[in-house]
Amino acid sequence: MAHFRGVKVFVQISAMLLVFVISLGCAQWKKNTRSSKTSEPVATLQDKTSAPLYYDFEDVLVPSELKVDTRKSFVHHAPDFRAGVLVLTGRVEINSLIRFFENNMAKDNWRLKTYFRSPRTMLIFEKPNRDCVINITEKQFNTEVEIWVAPSGETAEGRLLK
Repeated sequence: MAHFRGVKVFVQISAMLLVFVISLGCAQWKKNTRSSKTSEPVATLQDKTSAPLYYDFEDVLVPSELKVDTRKSFVHHAPDFRAGVLVLTGRVEINSLIRFFENNMAKDNWRLKTYFRSPRTMLIFEKPNRDCVINITEKQFNTEVEIWVAPSGETAEGRLLK
């Protein structure tokens, strides 16, 4: 009789475990069906965030894969101009970054004055009243981009800074 009682308890515990496992499976299935409905808008949001962005400098477009390093950046905002350095990092291939800046800076009316290509690439752009130096350094795990913008020597602001 004791053996029968042990089997009965075992069957009851097994049945409760089976019901518990099945209910977890149904909850997981409901969770998966809900997330499949919302995955499309999330993908759409990600597509929108992959567009290049303007940060502190309104005429220097930056790839969205680069994130601002606020600890290394300093941009001075004045009524007539902005100057300083914006430091960004990300996992971006250096040649695609060079092409990106060459193409997009021209669209924002910057003229490529000169450049240096080595493990550290420097692109120097100019406008009538400002200069921009983009320094691209490939690190071990990411790429660092420094964007320096300053008034050129011909402007009143540039004479004040001398």
